[in-house]
Amino acid sequence: MTEAAELPPAPEEARTVFGDRYADAVRYAELLADAGVQRGLIGPREVPRLWERHLLNCAVLSEVVPEGVTVCDVGSGAGLPGIPLALVRPDLKITLLEPLLRRTNFLTEVVELLGLDHVTVVRGRAEEVLGKLPPVHVVTARAVAPLDRLAAWGVPLLRPYGEMLLLKGDTAEEEVKAAGAALSKLGAVDTSVLHVGEGVVDPLSTVVRVEVGESPGGVRFAAKRAKAARAGRARRRR
Repeated sequence: MTEAAELPPAPEEARTVFGDRYADAVRYAELLADAGVQRGLIGPREVPRLWERHLLNCAVLSEVVPEGVTVCDVGSGAGLPGIPLALVRPDLKITLLEPLLRRTNFLTEVVELLGLDHVTVVRGRAEEVLGKLPPVHVVTARAVAPLDRLAAWGVPLLRPYGEMLLLKGDTAEEEVKAAGAALSKLGAVDTSVLHVGEGVVDPLSTVVRVEVGESPGGVRFAAKRAKAARAGRARRRR
């Protein structure tokens, strides 16, 4: 077994970004470096760069998330970006959506340990929870899949006029161009590439914003949502 590298001290920027939840951010980093590595949720080589590449890189996503909205973090994995976002934004209601049991177990432990009362962990795939979870204002994700596939999973979970905020890498512009037709079919009305984290992370974090109109997912998913809503009303009447 490869011995995990030692977690470096938190950089000064972490105190500024996480504020009064700084101690919880440190605890989360320690959990990722220990249990996260042991359970295969994060690679041991990532430990030396946990702060810059993972926690801070995700926390600065908060710069473009509207105030007081509902968020679903699709394919949350070890909680990135959902948990750093939750630590800096107590005004949000966040669902961590993850299909694998070992990951949801870890997420549940972290949420309880850090007292994140505004965070819920749900086990499942995006396509499985459609109609079962209330539509959200914002869907987030990081390093889950190519943009067209990720949008097919995430856009149908949105409320009308909601948005996806996706942490992407250097190929973001190319992905946006390649996924243009697919995004249009899913009801996207505007797609842009943003850079956030000035003065906190270098390089800046790249975010793809996909904004949708009145029918997130297009006609096909509008019919699915309507069917799920009718089924829900029928269950409540029983």
